[in-house]
Amino acid sequence: MIAIKTPENYLQQVGVARRVGEYVAPLASRILIITGHTAWRETGEAIAQSLQRHDVRFDVAYQQDKCTLASIRQLARQAGEGRAEGIIGIGGGVVMDTAKGVGELAGRLPLIQVPTVAATCAAWSPFSVLYDSQGAHSGSLPLHRYPVWILVDTEVIAATPVRFLKAGIVDALAKWFEFTPYLSQGEPDLGLSLQIQAAKMALDTFERDAGQALSDNRRNVASPALARTIDGVIALAGLANSVRDDSQRIGVAHAIHNSMTHHPALHGWLHGEKVGYALGVQAILQHDAAAESLPLLGWLERLDMPLSPQDLGIGDDAALLQQIAAGVNIKPEVKARLPFAVDEEHLAAALLATRRPARQKAVR
Repeated sequence: MIAIKTPENYLQQVGVARRVGEYVAPLASRILIITGHTAWRETGEAIAQSLQRHDVRFDVAYQQDKCTLASIRQLARQAGEGRAEGIIGIGGGVVMDTAKGVGELAGRLPLIQVPTVAATCAAWSPFSVLYDSQGAHSGSLPLHRYPVWILVDTEVIAATPVRFLKAGIVDALAKWFEFTPYLSQGEPDLGLSLQIQAAKMALDTFERDAGQALSDNRRNVASPALARTIDGVIALAGLANSVRDDSQRIGVAHAIHNSMTHHPALHGWLHGEKVGYALGVQAILQHDAAAESLPLLGWLERLDMPLSPQDLGIGDDAALLQQIAAGVNIKPEVKARLPFAVDEEHLAAALLATRRPARQKAVR
């Protein structure tokens, strides 16, 4: 069985944040806005005016920290007490995940997502990624209702630091490098084929447009190349994540990332940056010859991803790398489908190998 769990509508357009009320009014007359302080400072005035023009009443709740089940439940109660008929998420990935969870637990309310950075596909993906109060990955909350609208304002994204877009490109690239190893089992099933096709579209987009998009982002220019790259980060990567079937699969780099979140010394890195380091580890696991992994490592270097413990700011901490290896959770049936070993011993060796100067020199 295959299920494709997508938002109902996706729109990227210059200035759409100033017209949010047009999309909310047909769905709800009273809403709860979930946002962050920076995102609301940058977009709040325009969005509030648009909602007021369309007679939509709203309350604003600020997401203070990670997306935890406790924070989702608290905000869902607030939505109920305020008689909200819908939810708007305005912000980055943490807000996007929180808003999805709140909409789900508050009665599967209609949800509109307004991402203000293109750092992940969280606005789109069919689940909320959960963390504990210490910032460690703790699981996910599956959704039964998906966003009615994802409204992406190219101008808003263009005004953000380029670091976010770099991280988003890497997070989206990861889908290609994480799904394709499963092809080693022979002819892919339909679910995997669909995931790989969406991931390949994102990869092709970045190969064509990412360089120009990053340059335009640095100059705060909402260009066509930037728009296509944003689509790759949010929509195409999100679509790859939307295909669900009965096969057991996990992205190895994301599994390594999840273990990394349990270590506070790494909490200052963006999701995509930790995934970038983990992709470098996956390349070591996957390829005997360094030259085979150069295309991936070349991408990571061009996008300024951390490739070593020194880059991550943890020095030569072998004990921490061993702990990360021990914390990677991949089910045995998934390990059996991969063409390379991902047991704790091999993971530890690959993590420790990122300390080697020779590998760094090979990709420069």
